Parts: sequence; structure tokens; C-alpha cells
Amino acid sequence: MLLYIHVPFCRSKCRYCAFYSEPVGGEGLLDAASERMQLWMDNIMLEMAQWSDRLGRLPVRTVFFGGGTPSLLPPSIIGGILNRAARCFKLDGAAEISMEANPESINRTTAKQYLREGVNRVSLGAQSMNDTELAVLGRGHCSADVARAVYALREAHFHNIGIDLIWGLPGQTSYQWKNQLKEIARLRPEHLSCYGLTLEEGTPLRELCESGALLPLPDEREAARMYVQGAELLEELGYLQYEISNFARMGYQCRHNMGYWEGEDYLGLGPAATSTIGGRRWTNPANMGRWARLVKRRVTGKDAEELDLTDRVLELIMLRLRTARGLRVKAYRELTGRDFLRDHKQLVHALHRHGLVRIKDGYLRLTRNGMLVSNSILERFFDASRDALRGVESSGKSAAELSAKMAGDVSADASGLSVESLAEGVAGAPEGAHGEDRADKKGRESGPASGFAGAESSGYSALTEYDVLFGMEERE
Repeated sequence: MLLYIHVPFCRSKCRYCAFYSEPVGGEGLLDAASERMQLWMDNIMLEMAQWSDRLGRLPVRTVFFGGGTPSLLPPSIIGGILNRAARCFKLDGAAEISMEANPESINRTTAKQYLREGVNRVSLGAQSMNDTELAVLGRGHCSADVARAVYALREAHFHNIGIDLIWGLPGQTSYQWKNQLKEIARLRPEHLSCYGLTLEEGTPLRELCESGALLPLPDEREAARMYVQGAELLEELGYLQYEISNFARMGYQCRHNMGYWEGEDYLGLGPAATSTIGGRRWTNPANMGRWARLVKRRVTGKDAEELDLTDRVLELIMLRLRTARGLRVKAYRELTGRDFLRDHKQLVHALHRHGLVRIKDGYLRLTRNGMLVSNSILERFFDASRDALRGVESSGKSAAELSAKMAGDVSADASGLSVESLAEGVAGAPEGAHGEDRADKKGRESGPASGFAGAESSGYSALTEYDVLFGMEERE
């Protein structure tokens, strides 16, 4: 089982953020004795104990502190939660213990303390190495803080550091994006997550972009260059793509996120956290008070949704096709008793002919160009799967709706870009020149991982040219 702990506190809300969080202001670490901290801490411990009583001492192989800004918590609080987790569950001695952190909240002292308390992987939310872009995003650090945080973590003997970046920012070009990737690579992190900018409803950044107060977003062709050429550059620099938005050096894929994509059970604790255990899914209220009241009444998870066959099939397709390895077609037969390639014959044929999927060794995977338009491809697979499973009650869920139900930051892909961009050649080298077979082979050797970019949610237009390219062929 995977364990996710949502830390809702942050210093201030970033302009692009739509996650549940509570801005607390101030500087330094949070006061462990504050009323909100005590409310959160007491109920995290209680919720964990309740689920231990219900589930038993299940094995836990990864723990992920997400937020919010978990690095605002005093290290002793992190250690206390991990100690409780070891008592409530069978916490693997070699477990991956990840913590999200803002660069300005990490220094030499706190880095050593977090390591001593059990954290062994840190994911730094750099988002950009350009100070002007950081100001646009509403971040509280500068680019120099990123380097200082990495140096502090290395001095403390952290050997697994990830850095998160956002591309497709207002006024950004592919040339600037690639220069940022080179700058980040010089810091030699083990892992990189690169997400396309998401203009979420109701966020200040969306309002600023729509009002014309900022430079325009990159157009589709430029965004396609950022995704494909950025991925090629990272592989040249030694980072293998193992998922749509994630790259890692050999052996440093994020085991926690790979667990999501491979369909493992996960337990989410804290306000707004999502869980999926034994084919049932629930999400805690995105409100500290309402969540705490449910915990006190011992009723978290009581409104869980039972995932029917159609739900499970669609998630199998969606999650596996996010990864560089792809979908093991026999897994579809094991779940449904049906042949995947027969149920999706026309679609697979069209996608393969246009270089968007490959089939090898029993796996169907998206090429890099396929990853670029993955949500539109997934919608077509969903439609075909529903037709094949028509005898079973259909869930009617879309790719976006299913993605929204997943926990933590298993987020975004690049499919807001159009096939027209690819047809015009902006993606650069043809299929086979992007190193995908090499990445797939090495990914299998090194085990779990995470990937590159994510622009479906980036605010670029929906892919409308897909029907022009494939619509007639699929109806033949």
C-alpha cells in the first residue's frame, strides 16, 4: 500500500494553485503549538489509527508528504507521523519517504533534521529558474534559492532529489525552456517533473491571462516544441522519460507515483486526500473543520464509491498509458475476458499508422508524439471500451473526470496540443529518433519511475484536428 499525507499549510497561495491549502503567512517553520497545527496533527494521528484498526497492519512501501508546503512542518512533526505510521502499519525498512518542499524553506539545519527524522527523498518545487516567471507565478523564492536548497540537501547527504518545473508560461519560448532545463541539469537532481501550465478556474493567474495583463501563452506549435524538444534534451542529459510528465536518472523513478500508475492501493490522510482501497474510492472534505469532524465521528470513507468493471477498465487504460512501458494488453483480458486489440482494432490501427502508438512485447504504449495528445487518444479508447463492455453498466466518466479522482499530484498530460502541430513537423525528429525504445528498455530494468511535461491541463485549446486525421478511417 502507498500512504499519502496531505499537509494543507502554505505561506501564501501561488497564483496558479487550485489545490486545497491554508495560507498562514509569516516566516520560518510553523509553530507546532498553534491551534491549526494541533487540530491537523491530532486528527492525522487519529485518522491513521482508525484506518489501522479497519485494515490491519498492511505493508506500506512508500510515504508521500504533499501539500501545501510540507517543509513548513518542524522536522519533529514529520518524524512523529512516521513513527506512528510504523506502529499502525508495516512500514518497509527500505520505504521511499518523500516530502515536497519549497526552496526557500530548506537550509543546512532543516535538511539534516528532515533526513534524521526519516525523509529520504525531497521534491523541490522550483517551477522556474527565471525570477520574472517566478514573480508571475506568485512564488516566494528566487532562482538562487533553488541552488542553495540543492546544495543544503547534498551537504545533509540526501541522495534522491527531485525538482518540479512548469513550462508553457506567459511569454516563454522553447529556447528559454531548454536553457532552463540545462541550468537545472547542472544541479544534477535525480528526478525531474515537468508540467505544462494549468490555468485552473478561479485562480488569479487565469484571470490575469484572460484579462491580457500578461504576455500571451505560447501557441500550440511553440508548446509542442517545448514538450518534444525538452524531452529529447533531457534524455541527452541522462534523464529517461518513464511517464508523460516525469524523467529520472537510472534507478531514481518516483516509486510512490509509479504505484498510482500501476494501480496499487493507496491511503490518503488529511483534508482533501483521496484513497483507493480494495476497489473502493473516497475523498476527504477539502476543509479542515469538516474533515476533523468526520475523523472524530470515525466515518471517513463511509461514502466510498465502489468502482465497477467499466471504471476499473478505463483506469487501467488511462494509468498504464501514462507510462513509458505502456499497457500490458493481457491485463485487459485478465480484467474483462476480452481481447484488447480486437475491441480497439480500428483505433489502434489508425494511431499506429500515424506514429502515435507502438506495440512491442505484449505492451501497447504511446510514442512521445502520442503522449503529446494523450487525453484525446484516451477519450477514444474510453469510447471503444464502453462499446465493448456495453453489457455492463457504463460509468460514463471522461478521462478528465477519472484523472480528477486520482490522488495527490498524478496530474496533467500534454494532450491539450493539436495533432495539426505534429503534422506540420514542429515536433522535430520522426518516431524512432526520440529514444523511446531505449527509455522503455531501461525503465523496465530499473523499475518504478515518473515522467515529463503535462500540458493537457495547460489552457491550450482542445485537440480538434484529431477527427480530421482519424475520424473517417475509424468509421470505415
